[in-house]
Order: sequence, then structure tokens, then C-alpha cells
Amino acid sequence: MHKRHRFARNLLLMVAVLLVFAAAPVGAQPDNPNSKGEPPFVELQILAINDFHGAIAPVPDQLWLSQPVGRADFFASHIREAEEGVRNSVVVSAGDLIGASPLISALFHDEPTIEAMNLIGLDIAGVGNHEFDEGPAELLRMQEGGCHPIDGCLDGDGFAGADFQYTSANVTVNATGETLFPPYVIESYEGVEVAYIGMTLEGTPTIVTPSGVAGLTFHDEVETVNALIPELTAQGVKSIVVLLHEGGFSSGGPEGDDCADGLTDPLRSIVTGFHPAVDLVIAGHVNDEFVCKIGNTWVTMADNNGRLYTDIDVRLNSRSGEMKVVSIDNVPTFQSAVDPAADLTSLIDKYDELSAPLANAVIGSITAAIPEIYNAAGEAAVGDVIADAQLAATTDPATGGAVVAFMNPGGIRTSDGFIFAGSPVGEGDGNVTYGEAFAVQPFGNSLVTMTLTGTQIEALLEQQFRADGNTILQVSEGFTYSWSLSAPVGSKVDPASIMIDGTPIDLAASYRVTVNSFLADGGDGFSVLIGGTERLGGDVDLDALVAYFEVNSPVPPGPQDRIIQIP
Repeated sequence: MHKRHRFARNLLLMVAVLLVFAAAPVGAQPDNPNSKGEPPFVELQILAINDFHGAIAPVPDQLWLSQPVGRADFFASHIREAEEGVRNSVVVSAGDLIGASPLISALFHDEPTIEAMNLIGLDIAGVGNHEFDEGPAELLRMQEGGCHPIDGCLDGDGFAGADFQYTSANVTVNATGETLFPPYVIESYEGVEVAYIGMTLEGTPTIVTPSGVAGLTFHDEVETVNALIPELTAQGVKSIVVLLHEGGFSSGGPEGDDCADGLTDPLRSIVTGFHPAVDLVIAGHVNDEFVCKIGNTWVTMADNNGRLYTDIDVRLNSRSGEMKVVSIDNVPTFQSAVDPAADLTSLIDKYDELSAPLANAVIGSITAAIPEIYNAAGEAAVGDVIADAQLAATTDPATGGAVVAFMNPGGIRTSDGFIFAGSPVGEGDGNVTYGEAFAVQPFGNSLVTMTLTGTQIEALLEQQFRADGNTILQVSEGFTYSWSLSAPVGSKVDPASIMIDGTPIDLAASYRVTVNSFLADGGDGFSVLIGGTERLGGDVDLDALVAYFEVNSPVPPGPQDRIIQIP
């Protein structure tokens, strides 16, 4: 087109635009610079994780689709790459950021993980059950900073605490009635406000050592969220995200991005019960991966330990304040896809060097791999070994006089158990290091030996079977019993099958029994143990395991023949 003609056409267009604005009422503005009359939108990226568990440098390497994933320096690069060039982005966690952590973090009371998340740029964190492993005062220290009250600052410098904000709407302090942390955080994106509500597993008191939740009340998740909706609405907030530490399962597909076979309870029922104003739920606790839509609410989970993160793109309506989810993708943190972030590598190297002398010390050996793979009866080879170690530590009359030890499977924290082949620190095939033992038993529970009657032991075994799923305790050598798959809950175990060293127990007699302090206080729903008498405290569970390896190496896999399932 000739320049003169193009100029004339542009002049006519300018005049037409000026006439339109001149005809408009004073103060009126166009809704959106598009021809459809749609309202203006604000784009927001939400990057979510759950159940990180202090995995700044997991050993051995974690895999996804047979490729190494995770580790804080690679994870940081993934997050930074995702945020590059994005105007509005937020990084959130749905609980269990710390607790049940590898030695490199746990040895320093998880300060390294908090420092790593500060560098990564975490903004908001819900509170999970494992955040209470060392009690509310220690969790508050994670937020506010300061050296550990007993151990001091083990890394030789101070601890500034979290730059991000912990939130938990349903955990209140009994003495004040106030929430332990703010119930929610409201962030504004180009004038549109979004609320992030933190929500802790209501059942936390049943799976955390009671001293860890003393003085606190954990309220119903649905009731708590729904009660906050009018308060948020009154503030003009119409976009709501819940960081919920509670789980359900879905197939998730090969990449963890769908919900082909639906979503199980309790998560499904909780989300269904939420007020329709809730737009998005980022869940955790059970270490699954999926993207589901329940009604009009999207629900996500991204495995654990930083293997994945969830990349969620939403559109905020500038006029109504409403949120619309545009896309959700669970992204593997493949180490091959990015270069490690130098600042996170330096942090890992620092704590690796400080913890190495203890972590790499060889404590014993094994004859073959001892995995956490459960047979049909619910018994695992590594569970047998741990229970045997706890019995060995308390069988002497001076240390308890125990005749049986029980171990909860939830306290065994790596499905690999003890690996025979491969020497990540050069210890040699079959050798076991302190760091490997710590990875299996990281909680630091103490052993408790108590007296139970035979009737109480039978009741304890029956408490393993529940309508919502079984929790089969691992048992020590010499203790055997059978349970029926078809019998109703409450009548699964035949008392005549319960034996100690081949002799049936006497329901009226008394027996000395060893459990960890978590179970001793009724953890995992084993309330029978609260009634145990003549209690005697013992070693830390990890110390008992280390001593067992020192005395009994090479240790063979447990035989998995102590618990028998019958039709």
C-alpha cells in the first residue's frame, strides 16, 4: 500500500476512536481492549509442592520414570526456570515440608531445609503432621528463628527462621483459643486478592507423639474452611486456595496429571464438603500424584520429596475477583533438565561436610537386601529386623525384661530398607552406614517397655484392623499369630494362635512388651497401649538399631513368617 493511502486510513481510524470516547459517559473505561467485551484478567502462576520431608539431598538418588529427580539445587533451578519472565507467581507447600527428613537436615533440626526453602523462594506453607514431630515450640522456632534451646546452633552460626509464612486455620492453642499460626494469607495480584488457607490433618494427634501436640486442638477441616468463607467474602476475596495436608488416592496416569479412576476418601469427601467458593485444593500426606476435578474444585498432589512440583496457571477476573483454572501440570524435577543452582549446592555442601563423619560411619553389614516390602499378612523383612533390634535392647531385666516388641510400619521411612549393592559413600557392598540406618528410622523415638495382660495383647492385635484400612504392627522373633482375611473387624485374630516362643499366651497373665514412645502414647490409634503399666523408658530407637547391627552383623533379612494370614 502507498504510504499516503496508509496515512489517510490511519487518520480515519484515529478520528473514529476519538468519536467513540467522546460519546462515552464521563469516567467510563473500556472493559478490555478486545472486541468481545470480556473483562480484563490477571494471570497467576501457582507452583506447589507437598511432603518435601527435608529432602535437600536424599540418598540414594530418587527416580521418576527411571531418571534422577529432586535434590534442592536441581529443584531450585526448576522453580526458578518456571518463574522466569512470569509477572505473577507464588510458591506454596501443602505440609510436611520438614520432619522424617534425611540425616543432612534432621541432624540440624531441619534448619537446612528452612534455609533451602528461603533461597528457593517458598512463599506460603501449610502445616502438616510432621511439622509437629518436635512439638509446637520447635515449629514456632522454624518460623521465627533462633538457636535450638538444647543443642544450640549446630552449624556454628545463627538461624534466622523462615522467610515464608506458615499457615494453619484448624490448629488452636488450648490456653488462648487462638490459632497457632495465621489461618490464611491474602496476596494481591494487580489488585485482585487471593486467599491461601492452611489446613492441617485433623487426625494429627493420632499419628504424632502426644507430647508433640500437647496443648493443641485439631479441628475438622471442612467445618474450619467453610466457617472462614464469610470472613473472606466480607473482605472482598473471591479466589480461594486451600493448602490441605490430607490425602486420597488416584491413578494419576503415567505422568501424574489425570484422575482417570477418580479420587478416594478421605480427600474426596473433604473436598466435596468444602464451600463452592473454594477454587483449588493442593493436597498432601499420602505421597500420591494426580490432578482431579471434584465438582467445580480442582485438587492436586505432587508425590513427595521434591520429585515433582505442580505448575498451575489461573486467570483472575479483575472485575469480579473470581479465579478460573486454566491449566495444571505435574512436572518431574529431572536433574538432567537443568543445571544445579549454585547457592543451593553451597548450602548442601556445607551441611554434608558437617554431617559426613557421623553419616558415613559403618555400623555393620547385611547378608542381602532388607527391603520394606510387605507380604500378604502385612509383614516386611525390614520390620522384622527393627522389631528384633528393639527386643534385643530391652530383653535384659535391667532394661525392661521384654518378651516381645512391636513396631509401627509408619515409622519405617524408606521403602528401600537396607540396600546390599551400591556404595554411595564408598562403604562397600553389604555394609550399612549410620546415615542409611537413620534413613530407615529418622524419628528419634525412645523405647518404652510396659506390662500388658494377654487380653490387652489380643486387643492390641485387633486394633490393627479397621474399616478404613489396616495398620499391621511388625513383631519380634518368637512372637507369632494368625489373622483371618474374611472375619469381621474386631474378630480377626484367634487368641489361641497368639504364641510366644511356641507357647500360647495366657489371657490372664502379664507380659513385658516394648514399643516406641509414639505407640506407647496411643499413636496410630493403638489406644490399648495407653493402659500399659510399669513403664520403663529406654534407648532411642535408632540407637537400638545401631547397637543391633554392631552385635549381630552380618544381619540377614527378616524371615517374614511371624504373622500368618488365613482365609
